[in-house]
Order: sequence, then C-alpha cells, then structure tokens
Amino acid sequence: MLLNALVVALRALRRNLLRSFLTILGVVIGVGAVIVMVTLGNGATTAVADQISSLGSNVILVRPGQRMGPESSAGRSFELADADAVRSQVPSLRAVAPVASRSARAVHGAESWSTSATGTTNDWFVAGEWRLSAGRTFSDPELRSGRSVCVLGETVRRELFGSADPLGARIRLRGFGCEVVGLLASKGQGAMGMDQDDVVVLPIRTVQRRITGSTDVGAITVAVREAEAVGRAKDEITSILRERRRIEPGEDDDFMVLDTRQVASTLSGTIAMMTGLLGAVAAISLLVGGIGIMNIMLVSVTERTREIGTRLAIGALEREVLLQFLIEAIVLSSFGGLVGITLATLAARLLAGLLGLPFAVDVPITLGAFAFSAAIGVLFGYLPARRAARLDPIEALRRE
Repeated sequence: MLLNALVVALRALRRNLLRSFLTILGVVIGVGAVIVMVTLGNGATTAVADQISSLGSNVILVRPGQRMGPESSAGRSFELADADAVRSQVPSLRAVAPVASRSARAVHGAESWSTSATGTTNDWFVAGEWRLSAGRTFSDPELRSGRSVCVLGETVRRELFGSADPLGARIRLRGFGCEVVGLLASKGQGAMGMDQDDVVVLPIRTVQRRITGSTDVGAITVAVREAEAVGRAKDEITSILRERRRIEPGEDDDFMVLDTRQVASTLSGTIAMMTGLLGAVAAISLLVGGIGIMNIMLVSVTERTREIGTRLAIGALEREVLLQFLIEAIVLSSFGGLVGITLATLAARLLAGLLGLPFAVDVPITLGAFAFSAAIGVLFGYLPARRAARLDPIEALRRE
C-alpha cells in the first residue's frame, strides 16, 4: 500500500512540475541558508582558533585599560621596569617581552608601505614562536643602546624589496634610517583578520626614542613554560602589577591579563552566538516554505476533488487517500531539502574559499536540516491530506 501510494503521489507531482518546483523553493532556500550560515560560522570559529594559536602556546597578554582595542589606551601605560619585575619574580615564565607599537611608513628607494613599527626585545620572537627565514635577531649591545636595526615581516619585505635581498639594506621609518638585519618567516593572517607579517620589529629603546618619544610600554607579552602554570602565572602577574601600580585592595585593576585561550574562547563564543542567531533567522524561511506546501496541497485537493471522489467511490479507504496526499507533501519537502543541501554545500565551499575560511561540513546540522524539512512536509501536509480523506464521495463526484 505504501509503495502504491508513493507511485500515485509521484505521478501527481509530475503532472505539475513547474508548480511543484515553485512549491519547494521555500524549503530549498531555508535549508540552504541554514547550512551555509552554520558552515561558514564553524569555519570562522576554526579560523579564529588557528589564528589565536599562531600567537604562540601558553601566551599571556598584558595590556593597560579594561578593554581590547583602541580604548585600552585609557589605562596608564606600563614601563620597562614592570616587565623586568614580572620576569624576575615569576619563575614559571620562559619569555617576557615589553612591546611599544606605532603605525609608520616604511620607505626604501621609490617604494613605500604603511606598516606597524613594533619595539620589543628578543623575547618577543620566543613568546610568539617566530622563526627567521634569514638574518638574525638583535644583539645585547643593540638592545641596550637602541641602535637603528630592524627585522622585517614578510609583507613589508615583499612590498619594499620584491624579489631583492633586503639583508644589510637600509629603510626609512618616520624620518630615520634603520638597517635590516633579519627577516621573519611568514605567519599569515592573525586574530581578528590582522596580517601578522605586516610588521617592522626594532629594539624597544629605538622605538621609544625615535618614534613614540616616551618610555611608555603599550603591552607585555608573556610566555609560560607549562600550560598547567598559566593560571598561577596570571595571578602572580596581576599581584605584581597591582603592587607596582599602587592599586589599593578593593579597587579594580586598570589593566588586563588575558591568556590566548581566553581570547579564543571569547571570540569563538561570539561567533557561535552570531551563527546560531543567523541560523535561526534562516530557519524561519523553512516555515514559510512549509506554509507554501500547505497552500499548494490545499489547491491540489480542490482541483482533484472528482479524482478523490472516484477513488473513494470504488473502494479506496480514507487512510489510503490521506497517505497519498501526505506522501506528496513529504516528497516535496524532502526533495527540497536534498536540493537545498546540495546547493548549500556548493555555495558554502565557494564562499569559504573567497573568505579564506576552512570548509568543513557539519554533518549533524546537515542531517538535522533534512529531517526538519521532511517534518515540515508532515506538519503542513497533514491538514490538506486530512481534508482530502474526509471528502464525501457523492458530493465530490457532483463537483465540476
């Protein structure tokens, strides 16, 4: 009986192919939108995790103020002595790098490039797990005296020198020249879409004297030896800085101590929330598609009243008529779900490539979207099917 009802339902749908296609369009769009949103959201979450991990393992970021970004400058800057105190008083650390950064235009010959001039120490390379593709880092005399030497990121090297060898060459930064002594291996895009290779690294005293004109330290990057010690190290750093910055008990910190796992968790949570919101909005179109299926099925029942009456008159049971129309609705919604999954997978792969995000199909979400589309067919197809099954055969045969 089930197979016979399926054959009859498919024949009925084939007689009105255009109408059937327009009916499932809402389901196709709904399923496709949900899958695309969730797939891109998962890709963005994976990308954020990868980018945060590229900052280095067991890394703690210490910044003034209570917010990330430009508003963090509201907090009082650190000093080199703060970094020295953290280095000497927290035994579990393997690197402590004070950082002072400013935007600057790098010039070499006829080429120029707007970049970030980052003043720091050799611990910065250790904490961020940076490798050199050529050259060297800074010597102790260069760090102490603030000599005009620099290490170029891959983006700056490419923009200023192209295929030429920059080692030993001099570039200009804000009116002073510095010698290129090293080249960083490429890391690619970092957290929040920032190009990690777009940087010129100098001794921190050079940046303070030649660029910022102050002894301020904008941030301190700390690397912990063991992952298990990160929590304890954060507490010790917080205690040291509160004492040095004369923050009384009960007063809020005027700085942040964040480990990369916190940053990754915060960003991933934000992306997951936005993905869920967009997915929920997209799922509404599935309900719209279901309403479209119910509307068309009601029209179909009205058009096929005599056919239904004839079947009932020659002995068809109500449940058989009910099953026929219910299967028609389920076939429509399920086929729409399959088409939506196919188109969404292709679209998600294309968009992930354009946005530079990892592509990974979320199997549970895909199966869930298909199951939901089939359930839509049952939910919105039942009322028209029930109406068809309860027609009075005599009255139905009298209809024109």
